[in-house]
Amino acid sequence: MPQNARKLAVFGSTGSIGTQTLRVLADAKSCDNLAEIELFAIVANSSIDVLVEQVRRHRPSIVGIADLSHYRDLKELLSNDEVEVVGGDEIYDLARQSDLVMNAVTGFSGVPVTEAALTSGGRLANANKESIVAAGDLVEPWRIKGGSELIPVDSEHSAIYQVLGSSELAKRSVKRLVITASGGPFRTFSHDELDAVTLQDALEHPTWRMGPKNTIDSSTLANKGLEVIEAHYLFAMPYDQIEVVVHPQSVVHSMVEYCDGTVLAQLSMPDMKLPISLSLYHPYRSLTPYGSMNWREHSTLEFFPPDLARFPALGIAYEAGKLGSGGTCWFNASNEIAVESFISGAIAWKEVAKLLELSMDRFEKCNISSVNDVISIDRRAREVARKVVEEIS
Repeated sequence: MPQNARKLAVFGSTGSIGTQTLRVLADAKSCDNLAEIELFAIVANSSIDVLVEQVRRHRPSIVGIADLSHYRDLKELLSNDEVEVVGGDEIYDLARQSDLVMNAVTGFSGVPVTEAALTSGGRLANANKESIVAAGDLVEPWRIKGGSELIPVDSEHSAIYQVLGSSELAKRSVKRLVITASGGPFRTFSHDELDAVTLQDALEHPTWRMGPKNTIDSSTLANKGLEVIEAHYLFAMPYDQIEVVVHPQSVVHSMVEYCDGTVLAQLSMPDMKLPISLSLYHPYRSLTPYGSMNWREHSTLEFFPPDLARFPALGIAYEAGKLGSGGTCWFNASNEIAVESFISGAIAWKEVAKLLELSMDRFEKCNISSVNDVISIDRRAREVARKVVEEIS
């Protein structure tokens, strides 16, 4: 490892964002002269076959597996490779030992990664919106405690981050944040057509290639609700100053409107490798043109208000935000159960939003002052949501 290289740990390395992160690293080393980042560790939950392939291709120093039931198999498969294998809770030490952490874990499981990274003084490149939503008010204290840096990887929050920069004066002049949404695969569907939506339909996103959970969230606009909550915590912006607009072309990734009427936006072709590269190399930029635009092909950019009657999950997210971080944690847990239930066939697509509504109606007022509170609220919300599934299925 070069003397001045930063140590990177990629959590969720076998998923969509994780694999693209490794591709960005490879691109940088081959043509960008940005090789000051060295791959220290890669971590996955249980996908050991992909993990082994990644170890042999990218040569990290350490590989971690969250699910201990796969630890022995992974260690045996890598017995002839020069790599250390760790499992279970030891994986979080890898975040603490790294200068740079990519949190590409899906869902609530990303919370301890975010905590470990932020309290350890390095940079967190965060693609795990659920940890920001669920941990809510704890995120900024974690960051301050560690003296850490947090750069969002979601394209929408990356866009806002790029526009706002680090200027507190600029942030004080903001009138509103405008988060764009593709509208998902069912943007033009009628109520009747939505009744017939299948799992396969929901997994076909018109613009982005994501994992199943994020793709389904996008189809219900729950994903956009999670992003509204995330923006509230990342940029300390009141909910009534965060707006969502449907933008089918997915070229404008988000906008910031200032008090004088100026609107600044970040535009690029939809390619997650662009915000990934920014989160890794900021303040420098990759020389690989991941989001390069062809303006002759994009002469028209459209914007529409979201239809909350057909996609009520977005409105429910706003209401959850008004309940505080306990409410956002409850919303996140309920949504994860809703997505799991839809994937398993226990509920229909339209019932995802219904489950969210009924679960939030049963929200139990609570405060979050520690990660144990987050775990407790998440567990209770899942219990309630599972009971709702039984009632509506």
